Amino acid sequence: MKLSKTGLDLIKHFEGLRLNTYRCQAGVLTIGYGHTGSDVKSGMKITEAQADAYLVADVAKFERAVADMVKVPLTQSQFDALVSFTFNLGAGKVKSSTLIRKVNAGDFAEAAAEFAKWRLAGGKVSNGLVTRRAAEAKLFQTK
Repeated sequence: MKLSKTGLDLIKHFEGLRLNTYRCQAGVLTIGYGHTGSDVKSGMKITEAQADAYLVADVAKFERAVADMVKVPLTQSQFDALVSFTFNLGAGKVKSSTLIRKVNAGDFAEAAAEFAKWRLAGGKVSNGLVTRRAAEAKLFQTK
């Protein structure tokens, strides 16, 4: 599966576009639409086109991660919500999560309830993450 425009718009909305490096709430050096990694350096500046290119590459990585983690058929909305969630948290955390265990058990109602548990940034409840998780859970439950 591939992320739909709805899923991409969700990621863009919650990540926001920043053309200069910054530290996210968890203290990670970030640029563009939530791009992190060893190629992100302090003081770095990029164009919107570069931010879009990072986003395309990052989304592809998280599409593959979700496809590898999930062993049951998903709707497009479920896939989009899981890609957004994984984009934000990283595949390592998501792979071992109760949310993925519930998805793979086919317990989609319980899986949707798991999104809300992932609301901490730097050890503190983040209102932005509370809002993002609610949007992801809503999308996950959309038919």
